[in-house]
Amino acid sequence: MRVKYEEMKALFRDVLTRRSFSPEKAEKVAGMFADNSCDGVYSHGLNRFPRFVSYVEEGYVDPGAEPTREESFGAFERWNGNRGVGCTNAAAAMAGAMELARRHGIGCVALGNTNHWMRGGSYGLQAARAGFAGICWTNANPAMPSWGAKTPNVGNNPLVMAFPFKDTCMVIDGALAQYSYGALDSYRMAGSQLPFPGGYDRDGNLTADPAAILETGRVLPIGLWKGSGYALLLDAMGAALAKGNTAPEVGRAGREVGVTQVFIAFDVAKTSGAEYVAAMAERLIADFRAAEPVESGVPFYYPGEKAAATRKENMAAGIPVNEAIWNDVQKL
Repeated sequence: MRVKYEEMKALFRDVLTRRSFSPEKAEKVAGMFADNSCDGVYSHGLNRFPRFVSYVEEGYVDPGAEPTREESFGAFERWNGNRGVGCTNAAAAMAGAMELARRHGIGCVALGNTNHWMRGGSYGLQAARAGFAGICWTNANPAMPSWGAKTPNVGNNPLVMAFPFKDTCMVIDGALAQYSYGALDSYRMAGSQLPFPGGYDRDGNLTADPAAILETGRVLPIGLWKGSGYALLLDAMGAALAKGNTAPEVGRAGREVGVTQVFIAFDVAKTSGAEYVAAMAERLIADFRAAEPVESGVPFYYPGEKAAATRKENMAAGIPVNEAIWNDVQKL
């Protein structure tokens, strides 16, 4: 089943305005959720929307709250998210980092006491589409066992990097587990196996069965011990910069709320010159494309390119939806 982008956005907007969202914020949040599904990130678009609404209804997300700046140190600012809407808080924080970068060449906003940002790549794209290089990350519930552990003790703590390139920016948005829980659930709902093993079953064996991994919660860190090491250090750096919660502290709250995020923007045109940056990126992608493909005639993509192609297809043909979830949202 496919749904037109504007129909999906309108449904989200209607649901939100019935739950104390201002018309302006409902419009923005609805667009961000619809954009996620349109780009093929269904796990943080339609599929995530009912849970987001439940967090609003239960009082964990305050639709009227806005982030506030608490401290400033030149090119660095510390903000309080005030338990507001995670995706609009994050967009505001990246905008703040970009404004600092316009003045200093680099800008950083550390955001504490905020909520789930949904698709982290949105904020990398926000920077790159405006001509900035961007880096951002968030912590999360401790939902991943570190290397050598059986029980979850670190967050999967997604890390995002983005760089401007023509009309299709380079962007990578990756949880530090081989597959995010949202991706695992998408494969499970589709009745599909994972392309590569993503965690352990109840017998301690590596498996590509998403249902078995969701049952145990033993997701596999990317790069094995390296992934869980990055998760721990990103958590430490974020909590220090934002004076915010660590992943274990988020977990003890009982809900994934009050998380910590960091947004960094580089004004590469200001520091290196727009012509130099554009020419360098052109050469880099040309060299990237010069590699021999594994299978003749089957293309490979730079990060961000496939999502852009998916968006173009879904805008034309409609966004694929899980009918059960679509019906559930209509009931809201």
